[in-house]
Amino acid sequence: MADLIAFLSARLDEDAAAARRAGDSFRQIGETGVIVATEGDRAEECASANWAGIADHIVRHDPARVLAEVNAKRRIVTAYENYDNDAPELDVPESVLRLLALPYADHPDYRPEWAPTT
Repeated sequence: MADLIAFLSARLDEDAAAARRAGDSFRQIGETGVIVATEGDRAEECASANWAGIADHIVRHDPARVLAEVNAKRRIVTAYENYDNDAPELDVPESVLRLLALPYADHPDYRPEWAPTT
């Protein structure tokens, strides 16, 4: 499991770094599906009006949300690491770590033996 924990930690580091590089936030404006990335007083159009479905997806994966998700996943991994030390905060079975790793199954470092058993 140590290798799986290291794998997950590296992917979470990558997700967090990508979210931080994306800037402050994304938001949808008007009914056109236009996305605006805001950074201070600057705003840039990131998607055109004819990309409304893509625009909604981008908004739902705002950097702040991704960072919050990374933080939650890190807490699950930490709870698993501390489980043998009687950490009372959360009982995290191995299957949860396998499920957390599953979205990264296409990553070259992912190992097939980490796939969930059920």
